[in-house]
Amino acid sequence: MTKRASAPRRFRGAPLSPRDNRVMRPCLMALVTAVLMAAVPANLASSAENHKTLSNRPITGSFATAGKQGLSIRVVSWNIDRGDHVDRIIRTLRKQRPSICLLQEVDLHDRRSRNRDIARRIAQTLSYNYAYGTAFEELSQQVDGHPAFQGQATLAMAPIVESRVLRFARQSAFWRPHAFIPDIALFQRRRGGRIALITELSLAGKRVVVYNLHLESRSAGRIQFAQLQEVFDDLKHYPEATPALIGGDFNSKYFPARFLDTLEKAGFHSVFGEKVMRTHVIIGSLDWIFFRGPWSVQNAEIVRGTHASDHDEVLAELLRNAHLKEE
Repeated sequence: MTKRASAPRRFRGAPLSPRDNRVMRPCLMALVTAVLMAAVPANLASSAENHKTLSNRPITGSFATAGKQGLSIRVVSWNIDRGDHVDRIIRTLRKQRPSICLLQEVDLHDRRSRNRDIARRIAQTLSYNYAYGTAFEELSQQVDGHPAFQGQATLAMAPIVESRVLRFARQSAFWRPHAFIPDIALFQRRRGGRIALITELSLAGKRVVVYNLHLESRSAGRIQFAQLQEVFDDLKHYPEATPALIGGDFNSKYFPARFLDTLEKAGFHSVFGEKVMRTHVIIGSLDWIFFRGPWSVQNAEIVRGTHASDHDEVLAELLRNAHLKEE
């Protein structure tokens, strides 16, 4: 009896997990885009033309119920990767019940996130007040010809006194539309630029200013530090004694310890002290919470395994000193 030749064996690896897909997708996009964009300058200030369709007035909403505020506040900073997995984000925040949420990469009416208002949905579902600042118009994400946007959202249980957008003067030209690059999702063509969403809250009758940042991802740190300096310059509008939080995605993959040192010299303290924490599985240390004022850190952690974003969540609990107590 003749023995049949066996067919060549094929290697079958384990299927990629949702997190693996979210991690590999931006890496592939960055590689392809980098090849096509090699000749595009990445270090130019944005023009007025690039911003003309965008408003510097935040969208706000009030869904929180009034309640007595304690001496401790729980703060979250989280790049939610557009909010595509908004139900997982809501479940995570519902369990933690933070007092203040600083969210980055928050979509507004984008095709990729199913034309939803992500900030409003989270705030309304979980009963927060919120402010949303538009950073970019996403040219490849329109639904039925209507504009689509990405930005930052600050959610709070406390009343929002005022909110505004600081659109950085120093920007990268990398994301702008170009004649030789099609407006398709792979290349992420955008109008606009990086922002700081500044929100003033009333905590126990005292005003606290909160800066929600998403600094530039391009350049070897030059643009990031220039934008951070613009934040410091803006802080001069407030008395030095004003309690303040600075959090968000700093894109501090280059020299993260230098970011830590720069904030310390400006009078801010990381919730992790002198530690540099990894918040992205591939890129490293990107996300931070800093504070100045009469607080002490009760607890701080990086929350991993939510499967809601390619970034991990930064969670900290701060204890306010007695003189901030409601009188």
